[in-house]
Amino acid sequence: MKIALKVFDAEATRAALPFDRLIPALRALFAVGCEVPVRHVHHIAAPAGACDEAVTSLIMPAWISGQVYGVKIVNIAPGNAARGLPGLHGSYLLHDARTGAPLALIDGDQITARRTAAASALAASWLARDDASHLLLVGAGQVARLLPEAYREVRSIERVTVWARSPERAESLAAELRVSGFDARPAADLAAAVGRADIISCATLANEPLVQGRWLRAGSHLDLIGSFTPTMREADDDCFAGARIVVDTDEALTKSGDLLGPLSRGVIKASGVAGTLASLSRGDATGRLSATERTVFKSVGTALEDLAAAMLVCGVSLPGPP
Repeated sequence: MKIALKVFDAEATRAALPFDRLIPALRALFAVGCEVPVRHVHHIAAPAGACDEAVTSLIMPAWISGQVYGVKIVNIAPGNAARGLPGLHGSYLLHDARTGAPLALIDGDQITARRTAAASALAASWLARDDASHLLLVGAGQVARLLPEAYREVRSIERVTVWARSPERAESLAAELRVSGFDARPAADLAAAVGRADIISCATLANEPLVQGRWLRAGSHLDLIGSFTPTMREADDDCFAGARIVVDTDEALTKSGDLLGPLSRGVIKASGVAGTLASLSRGDATGRLSATERTVFKSVGTALEDLAAAMLVCGVSLPGPP
């Protein structure tokens, strides 16, 4: 009997991924693990003579043997700006791993944004101080919009400050967050805002450091989302010196400019990284050790998170502890 393919558009995907369920789902799958091959990157050239730039396609598979197999495809089309279209499109196809039959087509943009925010909140459940209540957002894009709601699941976030290169975008996001019940205000002075916040979460496409280590106060938690290539950076070397560092996966040590720079200069050592989301979820690593310790979480994303989110969308049970 042929299985009917379910289709989840953006609205349905968003509704199926509330953070109070998504964060525990990520923790559960990180604890037991799944197969995550290296992502494929393909460049789809424009026809000869066309003005368009090549489309870059990222293909990210993950599976649990005997249960489910999923693939996320993210297509990046720089030429879409001139067409008035988004520059990035994502889709996710979940299959039955035993038969290969497709089960569901899911909005990949929603999966990516929501699992990214959920991973930051999951890390903060171990790394942010228990009494952390003031969140600073550095950036005002799609992921930044989700972070306060995600963080509120693990800490009592009362105050949100927003800094962005565009003051108008910072004010707009702060206004949206006030409607959602947060005491939210824009900030013009990034250094001062960093110095006052308990949690600083950066979700930008910066290629030069925005946050300086000398601005961070004792006991703060720094969450770095944006630097997912070797040329991107959101934090300077001083942010890492003397801090307890956790990464989402070991891949962050080879992909993120935020870590590659300090590693190459001897500011930090790979052996000094305190853990990953998997080791923390299994209880093999320890989070924050004291109220005055500075902590840093660096993520680059993993297909494991996409698979956990897709399973939640489709109502597929996550595996239990080994």
